[in-house]
Amino acid sequence: MSLEYQILIAVLLDLICGDPRWFPHPVKFIGRFALFCEPACRKAIPNPRMAGFITVIFVLSATAWIAWGIVYVADLLHPWLGDAVSILLIYTTLAAKDLSRHSMEVYESLKEGDLPEARRRVGRIVGRDTDVLDERGVVRATVESVAENTADGVTAPLLFAFLGGPIGAMLYKAVNTLDSTFGYKNERYREFGWAAARLDDLVNYLPARLTAILVPAAAVLAGLNARNSIKILFRDHRRHPSPNSGFLEAAMAGALGVQLGGLNYYFGQPSQRPTMGDPLRPLESRDIVRVNTLMFVTYALLLACGLALISGI
Repeated sequence: MSLEYQILIAVLLDLICGDPRWFPHPVKFIGRFALFCEPACRKAIPNPRMAGFITVIFVLSATAWIAWGIVYVADLLHPWLGDAVSILLIYTTLAAKDLSRHSMEVYESLKEGDLPEARRRVGRIVGRDTDVLDERGVVRATVESVAENTADGVTAPLLFAFLGGPIGAMLYKAVNTLDSTFGYKNERYREFGWAAARLDDLVNYLPARLTAILVPAAAVLAGLNARNSIKILFRDHRRHPSPNSGFLEAAMAGALGVQLGGLNYYFGQPSQRPTMGDPLRPLESRDIVRVNTLMFVTYALLLACGLALISGI
């Protein structure tokens, strides 16, 4: 089976099934393996930054070899089994269904007028304090989460699957997992997690920008403001603390015609982030539905472009 068919089936599986809780997700094993490697690397290498770098190399190498080995052995047993394993590996790297489901649960709570439940649900997908958020604060947190995660949870693994098949997609998720595991700016990981954080920024550089370019086109198809999306993308993308997330958040804020960013609280401490977009209208609960529509249409556009390119159309 050609790669384009493997990717298409994997995307359909994700859209239909999402990430079942019972399923032994490879990302969990990668994270546990990274934590298992940490003490040994710290002990063997006194310099914490170098120890972190070696941990990253070791985890990525193991991920690539194990993924390749599983596909190779499956293909030896039967070509169809090799295809099935390749599809399954790509499928595990995609998270469009789960991203939409978790954010839409927040929307359903707001629609029912249950603000405390909406706060609890949005707390599952964002790191900020949510117990004091009003309705607009809950909506902003949810929209920002969908916008930021559209690349690393949806379009970036798809792009790496096009570039490197199941091995490429798994390597991307390994980088993403290493950043989630070690990329903290605290005393323990400020130096040790440096390589993981920088590598995550590097591998997301192209996906974030390609995805942001597609957002205005998606806005046209979704009936949103494409012209304002382009304007805010170019004007505000540098206002985000992340070198990559600002592209998606700015493009989507412009398409929606709302303003994102502002004051957040983390563990009771205020954190003021520059705003992105113009408040052409106030945020409302329906913006959660709109940003999900924008995410799915952007996803579909990237899928169509990738399938067309690798099939030679």
